[in-house]
Amino acid sequence: MPRPLKVGVQLPEVERVVRWPELRQMAKTAEDVGFDSLWVGDHLLYRRPLDTVGPWEAWSTLAALAEATTRVEIGPLVACTAFHNPAVLAKKAATIDEISGGRLILALGAGWNEPDFAAFGFPFDQRASRFEEAFTIIRTLLREGKIDFEGQFYSARDCELHPRGPRPDGPPLMIGSTGRRILHYTALHMDAWNAWHDWFGNTPAGLAPYTAAVDEACRAAGRAPAEVERTVTVLVQLPGGTGRAAGGEIAKPTPPVRGSSEDLARILAEYAKAGVGHVQLVLDPITVESIEACAPALELLDRA
Repeated sequence: MPRPLKVGVQLPEVERVVRWPELRQMAKTAEDVGFDSLWVGDHLLYRRPLDTVGPWEAWSTLAALAEATTRVEIGPLVACTAFHNPAVLAKKAATIDEISGGRLILALGAGWNEPDFAAFGFPFDQRASRFEEAFTIIRTLLREGKIDFEGQFYSARDCELHPRGPRPDGPPLMIGSTGRRILHYTALHMDAWNAWHDWFGNTPAGLAPYTAAVDEACRAAGRAPAEVERTVTVLVQLPGGTGRAAGGEIAKPTPPVRGSSEDLARILAEYAKAGVGHVQLVLDPITVESIEACAPALELLDRA
């Protein structure tokens, strides 16, 4: 029996500083024990009450992960379109898709963490409008190979993507947003949608109003809702976990999934029954040992 949904893991972002050798070991361990995907956060700087932290740059990390692994899908969770010229971001995505042999999932969002923008000199205003123009450039270049675009915020005049990546239509496009405007703008073109665990309470039941909004956006765009895959993060606390240190709080803290391997497999199966096709586990603590500890749950899920 095939696994009822894909299961990925988010690599460390702001929980602690993790050097590349350990990140690489985490990635290879995740692939060895049966995870389906690896994800990295795309942030630049978090200012917290007691300290200032930041992750490694996402696209450099993705390129390294593409070379370090052979099977798992990889992606940003999610890439902020404001951090790069959108045509250059499309170029980066095509390049990483090539390095990985067609394993990139391009998850995109408008960004929300103001210190990212202020510290590195990106405008924080009109984010939805800026995202719409960036999304038009990125998806057109990846899917059609060229665009001639002049907008209020971005331009890509007589721009072409050469060479193209390994997939004729480019990598699948995932949108990480609950905003009605962005959902309706992207519904015709997105392949998948993503929600962060604290948006919906970290439970399958809490997803209902959010997936209903995606359904409504798809119908308004003339698409069957089933054409858009639903993906979510799931916060899981394993032995040794003391609470995930987040970069910034954008929603209420939510209780993590705890318990045995059987409990984790059961919860993941419930997400599959709720219509979710791919989950990204956010592990507390995030260590090589935690990744290994998920192996029995993945084996049970395969037999579910």
